[in-house]
Amino acid sequence: MRTAQAASKPDGARKKMSTVEELISRSNRLGADKRNTNFAGGNTSAKGIEKDPVTGQDVELLWVKGSGGDLGTLRAENLAVLRLDRLQALKSVYPGVEREDEMVAAFDYCLHGKGGAAPSIDTAMHGLVDAAHVDHLHPDSGIAIATAMDGEALTSKVFGDKVVWVPWRRPGFQLGLDIAAIKEANPQAIGTILGGHGITAWGATSEEAEANSLWIIDAAENYIKDNGKAEPFGAKLPGYGALPEAARKAKAAALAPVIRGLASTDKPQLGHFSDDAVVLEFLESTEHPRLGALGTSCPDHFLRTKVKPLVLDLPADASIEESIDRLKELHAAYREDYQAYYDRHADAESPALRGADPAIVLIPGVGMFSFGKDKQTARVAGEFYINAINVMRGAEAISTYAPIEESEKFRIEYWALEEAKLARMPKPKSHATRIALVTGAASGIGKAIATRLASDGACVVIADLNLENAQKVAEELGGSDVAIGVQADVTDESQIAAAIQEAVLAFGGLDLVVNNAGLSISKPLLETTEKDWDLQHNVMAKGSFLVSRAAAKVMIDQGLGGDIIYISSKNSVFAGPNNIAYSATKADQAHQVRLLAAELGEYGVRVNGINPDGVVRGSGIFAGGWGAKRAAVYGVDEQELGKYYAQRTLLKREVLPEHVANAASVLTSNELSHTTGLHIPVDAGVAAAFLR
Repeated sequence: MRTAQAASKPDGARKKMSTVEELISRSNRLGADKRNTNFAGGNTSAKGIEKDPVTGQDVELLWVKGSGGDLGTLRAENLAVLRLDRLQALKSVYPGVEREDEMVAAFDYCLHGKGGAAPSIDTAMHGLVDAAHVDHLHPDSGIAIATAMDGEALTSKVFGDKVVWVPWRRPGFQLGLDIAAIKEANPQAIGTILGGHGITAWGATSEEAEANSLWIIDAAENYIKDNGKAEPFGAKLPGYGALPEAARKAKAAALAPVIRGLASTDKPQLGHFSDDAVVLEFLESTEHPRLGALGTSCPDHFLRTKVKPLVLDLPADASIEESIDRLKELHAAYREDYQAYYDRHADAESPALRGADPAIVLIPGVGMFSFGKDKQTARVAGEFYINAINVMRGAEAISTYAPIEESEKFRIEYWALEEAKLARMPKPKSHATRIALVTGAASGIGKAIATRLASDGACVVIADLNLENAQKVAEELGGSDVAIGVQADVTDESQIAAAIQEAVLAFGGLDLVVNNAGLSISKPLLETTEKDWDLQHNVMAKGSFLVSRAAAKVMIDQGLGGDIIYISSKNSVFAGPNNIAYSATKADQAHQVRLLAAELGEYGVRVNGINPDGVVRGSGIFAGGWGAKRAAVYGVDEQELGKYYAQRTLLKREVLPEHVANAASVLTSNELSHTTGLHIPVDAGVAAAFLR
């Protein structure tokens, strides 16, 4: 059995930790181990005495994890702080379980001090239980007991009288009263198993509460391991085993855009792919269709995974075409079934149906696609379904999996409090749910565009010849929930295919491509070699064509429209000296915009171009020798080249990479939803390059 770990401080320092410091330390340790609770799941609390700054008198307070947040990363500002006397006084005005939702608003009148997080629905569980420290957690092993058909008998068998069974009750004030009464009636008990839900444990000290939580989790885990049957999901289904990794990833990438399009029927979603061994094992077993249809049980699970997943009922070696056809049929049936679920349980007070598409799609031999409003939500939904599989395994190993009733799931999914929580969410940014791939994005204009799109809410794939630099930029933008770095030589068709595969597996698909990768060699006609000509055309003309062709396939498969942007140049329409190869290839790119706009419009894909000029500062091209050569052509010092370019413009302003990024943002936003085939100059006004 695990034991509670003391904070990593010397004994003397540890004794001086405040109540809040002890709570944060315990919470972080519990949340760091996913055996204890899922991401953002569960809550912890502590009670203690502080001086009231108004009266100077001692006041007993409750510090409890507020709404949202995660135990593993909990900080003091994520705690709700309430006066315990006022919270407990709510018992005298409690109107009963039929009106218990009103108590959540009453928590606001119990708050102490300034700031802090909003109290969560579980606040009563912590405040009403007569214990200084309380943990409410969602461990897979504990939920396995909680969702077993004979969970109450198992609780007694596994834990004796140290842990008490609590029949399913929706989180709220009444559940807090129930647990408080159980603790009072069972002084020997250290916690409870909450039917269909999770565990709650308590202690007189922070260390004792943590030790009791870990004891319950480990006791459940060990009981399942020692007494569970060998194949809880049944025998292996012939043909449903995992494909080899390369084949698995290739099939996932081929299916991902179609699945994302289906999952975005009601509203655009971002995706996450997982081929975790837990998922693959589940899908190759005979019982997976039955268990999948039963859905998840813990409220934290099904609020993110929906009432049940969509499961492809074909073997692993089914063709892409056959799989797509069947997925479309199953998706139509899923939507009908979800509408029927809503109609069965909704009443006049229920919130409107939020969408009938699946959040989890399971593909035998391949893995799991999960979806959400952003990458983190999609990823966490997948993690929660893995938790649910672990729960099913544990329950089936020692009993029969029996989640809470469908009607109870509906009560929580369409809870007025959940609806209010969703309504408080900030308005989505302009590019939320969009997935962008920017070539040459590790520096200069490409980096500026990637940075702007990420700040606009997009997920961004940083594609560059230099993988290390691409990954560095991705990390700067926020890591894998915001951006990934991939290596891509745009002249190499196989590298482009690999980059796009990484994009669709990371985020579910692709909505927006910026053809930015480029280079320039400034030479007069007679000094321009065939190699110079081929290099520039291969990178910019051919490279843009290859990237656009691969991206268009994904966009068409998704059926969600999309954007393709070409970073061309003023030189695509302006004839300047000593620039034959560069300007000719930019003209090629400019005409690709027109050609693709004409061809891809029927799929809702917009194709537009940007013509920058004089972008000296921050430009990789200028830093690579182009600046020195252009400065020589114009007879100015290289350090003054930006100012020289600015002075020859109508606006007399220097153009920076960020100005090009602004244009890319606007062109790909809904503000220009009816614009395609356009070239926008970003050159501060060069009359000779006006488009006619």
